[in-house]
Amino acid sequence: MSRKEKLLERLQRRPKDFTWDELTSLLKILGNTQRKTGKTGGSRMRFVHPVAPTITLHKPHPDNIIKEYVINDILEYFKKEGMI
Repeated sequence: MSRKEKLLERLQRRPKDFTWDELTSLLKILGNTQRKTGKTGGSRMRFVHPVAPTITLHKPHPDNIIKEYVINDILEYFKKEGMI
């Protein structure tokens, strides 16, 4: 099983401990490029895909754990764009 498949399977289980690093790794594997939103962007990160719409996410802090609603939004985005 590839890293992509493992991360997607884990994300679809909606774990309570899915990390920002895992999410950014999965987004990059799926063809997204991470960009900062500007010098006043703070912890907001933009992910640009060559074909799919750009998404902007808030990097969690002080913990590195992704909130459940973000996981749901990401899964909906992946399904809508045919990435999963």
